[in-house]
Amino acid sequence: MPKPRSDSGKKNLISDNLIQLRKKHGLSQRDLSKKLQLIGCDMDKNVITRIETQKRYVTDIEIQKLCQIFNITFEELTKEK
Repeated sequence: MPKPRSDSGKKNLISDNLIQLRKKHGLSQRDLSKKLQLIGCDMDKNVITRIETQKRYVTDIEIQKLCQIFNITFEELTKEK
């Protein structure tokens, strides 16, 4: 069975928003991965790269941790532009 994709064919809904939020907060991918690891989410720089380039799906737990880091809601992180 094929894995689900959005209407636009993307593997996740957050890639564009994640890039924008990360840059808005002045974080490199490595900086973001360190912040995530400090709150118990083991995502290294390569994982963030794969999410941002649509090569990886994102779990609900990872979305929850990203929302916590950026102090935003699930809806804000997943909205398509």
